[in-house]
Amino acid sequence: MAFTRKEKEKMVEQYKEWVENSKAFFVMSYQNMNMSAVDEARSQLREVNGEIHVVKNRVFRLVMDEMGLKYGEDFWEENNMVSFAFSDAPSVAKVMSEISKTNVFEIRLGYMDQSLLKPEQVKALADLPTLPVMRGMLLGTIMASASKLVRTLAEPARTMAAVVKAFSEEGQAAESAA
Repeated sequence: MAFTRKEKEKMVEQYKEWVENSKAFFVMSYQNMNMSAVDEARSQLREVNGEIHVVKNRVFRLVMDEMGLKYGEDFWEENNMVSFAFSDAPSVAKVMSEISKTNVFEIRLGYMDQSLLKPEQVKALADLPTLPVMRGMLLGTIMASASKLVRTLAEPARTMAAVVKAFSEEGQAAESAA
């Protein structure tokens, strides 16, 4: 399907907007794709505030060239889809890693923090805990330190109270025996 120059300019602007609004994006190739696989991927990505789009290779290449990203010359010879992580990059990478286990999709590269990621790096990113899990781990670490501090600060008072109680019980026992 041929696009006019004006339509391609609109596509470039849309791609730029997606890239600018995302924390990371991941390029995947696809073979023998059917709509049920794409719909499943899209629904999984919506749950983690991500999107996936089939892109026009030449047009998306313009966006990547403008960003100064380097890739192989044969990179754009395959059919490609791009997924965008709008909030939590590891969650989107995890979804991409899961759907790449099929014979339909394959992770080609990723982009995060102004650098390209190799497929192995995207899979390593997918192995990281999601943002809510990491927050929980951090909170647990902070709470453990705080509760240990409170116990440490309270221990001398608790020990003193135990000594006073023992003396008072000893005094009451002595009075009872007399």
